[in-house]
Amino acid sequence: MASPLTVFDHLALHPLVADLPGRWIRRLAALGTSVTWPESTRLMREGTPLDHLWLPWSGVVMLDFHLPGHGDVPITLTGGDGVLGWSSLIPPYRSTIGAFIVEECHAVELRAGGLRNLIAEEPALGFELTDRLLAIAADQLHAAHQRVADVRGLDSADRLG
Repeated sequence: MASPLTVFDHLALHPLVADLPGRWIRRLAALGTSVTWPESTRLMREGTPLDHLWLPWSGVVMLDFHLPGHGDVPITLTGGDGVLGWSSLIPPYRSTIGAFIVEECHAVELRAGGLRNLIAEEPALGFELTDRLLAIAADQLHAAHQRVADVRGLDSADRLG
């Protein structure tokens, strides 16, 4: 599904950045390109180097992690309006989770090096993005914690908190 919308348009509609000033969205758009991944594509694995941040606008992506003795364990599904690859902004720039395309996915792909440079040039943008990405990271950590507890058969009284 080719979109008639530009990278700027998709960013202006994406919940992560839609309410940012237009000048910041224009600068972000200059770092981006539109990408499409077919169903059954492994986008990233836990621990692999990352050099992009992706903002999907359609499709379904399964986030997972590797649990010894259990293989790749699904954490949650995301897709349109999600965020993938946020750890590309934090040294050592490696994925903290895996991502597998369940249904063809379309996204804006932002070059992480360029994004890190932009954040250094625009500290206020860096603060806004950091705050928003930390909330996403916390949600993913919570979902992973619950999933590990489910896989290991722990009840809520045994969970670490």
